Amino acid sequence: MTVTDTLRTTPLPPVELDPADFVPSNKHLIPELAPQWKKLDLREILSRPAAFVSVSQSNSLYKPGGVQYAEGHAFRGNLEATVRVVKAARRAANFRQFAWVGYSVFRDSYPQTAFDAAQYQCWTGHIDATPEQIAWDDALVDELRELVEPGDVELYERALQTAFVGTDLPLTLARQQVEVVVLTGIHLDWCIEGNVRAARDHGLLPIVIGDATGAQRTDQEPAAFERINNFFAPVISSDHFVELLGVGA
Repeated sequence: MTVTDTLRTTPLPPVELDPADFVPSNKHLIPELAPQWKKLDLREILSRPAAFVSVSQSNSLYKPGGVQYAEGHAFRGNLEATVRVVKAARRAANFRQFAWVGYSVFRDSYPQTAFDAAQYQCWTGHIDATPEQIAWDDALVDELRELVEPGDVELYERALQTAFVGTDLPLTLARQQVEVVVLTGIHLDWCIEGNVRAARDHGLLPIVIGDATGAQRTDQEPAAFERINNFFAPVISSDHFVELLGVGA
């Protein structure tokens, strides 16, 4: 690592992306509700004791120099949709918990299986980042940091794709008697799907805000939306969420 690199805040040299290369929203990819969800009164469901959970919405994905910045999420609308969801949920009296779940792609300090070691070495083993640069990459993006309030929970995923293993999240939700979990974040086909499946297995009612999520590539999203919506949880838009809460835009 050069002297210039050690003075840099970010793990990678910042690069410019062209916003025109990215679809500004995936809202049009959100599928029609599966037949089983159509039978539900989602407005009533969303009036039950609820929690908001943001997954992996860090500098790594949204800021130049982040390890995952090249995926273009800064231009894909999911951060703006998340802000809209958080603000609406704050105005709804039934949201008892807000959880900000980080995900680090630097895992040297984590216990690892042979699969874990191979996977994360492939992703970040070539990046000679300082502890300060890694901390910046892992940090919750400023646009969401501004929305964190006292009493919120902040934690990092310790498992490969869920915050329901190795963290206090399940106990926190249980103590708050939460029934419904509203999820936003990255990646749709990995941590979001993994957390949705785990939430169902913990007896919770997960709801995914589709335009507040994203896969590595937009073309990967339709299959993930279909799989989640067909088997595990309703997928709705941020606008629909605000409408169902009845709290205004």
